[in-house]
Amino acid sequence: MPVSPLRALPALLALPVLLFALITWQVLADGPLIGVDERLSRALVHPDRFSELLSDLGNVPVAVPVLALVLVYVAWRGRADGVHRWWLPPLAGAAAMALVPVLVAPLKAWTDRPGTPAVPPAVGYYPSGHTATAVVAYGAATLLLLPLLRSPAARRVLVALCAVLVLGASYGLVRRGYHWPLDVMASWCLGAVLLAGVASAGRTAPPVTRSTRRSSSGTPSSSNGPN
Repeated sequence: MPVSPLRALPALLALPVLLFALITWQVLADGPLIGVDERLSRALVHPDRFSELLSDLGNVPVAVPVLALVLVYVAWRGRADGVHRWWLPPLAGAAAMALVPVLVAPLKAWTDRPGTPAVPPAVGYYPSGHTATAVVAYGAATLLLLPLLRSPAARRVLVALCAVLVLGASYGLVRRGYHWPLDVMASWCLGAVLLAGVASAGRTAPPVTRSTRRSSSGTPSSSNGPN
């Protein structure tokens, strides 16, 4: 018997949660992964204009307006199409975005991780807020738009565009030296958990069909009318 996506959600979330816990533990304990992380950073860091531009994809003034436009559009489409609880998916997307600073700021203060040699001496770099912003903003926008696209090719293009934006921002942050690679990976995990809530909200708001509209107004439909 096939398992519904909502029932499988806890199992799917186990990996990012466990990975986030492992990375956080290594950061706090200065474990073996930190040495690997620092060596990888030294090999990748090469500050230039291109990496700076890529890192800007995770800026709040860049990523959040993209999500805001999608939220407005999805809410308008859902209300116009008569979708049951049309407001729920946009609300879930906005809530996920609002939770990013709520979760990231305390983690930065708690872990107190210093930055790479490419940035001025400071602490509070773990996890990457820019990466989390990019993952949630572009990821939530993609999840909300996918049900509105009928063409499989259009869906693939949208998913690919989301991946390019998130990976581009992540690469730019590491290449520019704004973050260690583990800072970025941890934010991928954090973003995956937040996006799971957006995906769940989208599955709990089925469209109102023509037959259900007739039924709710008391007009017999083909499924409940007289034989």
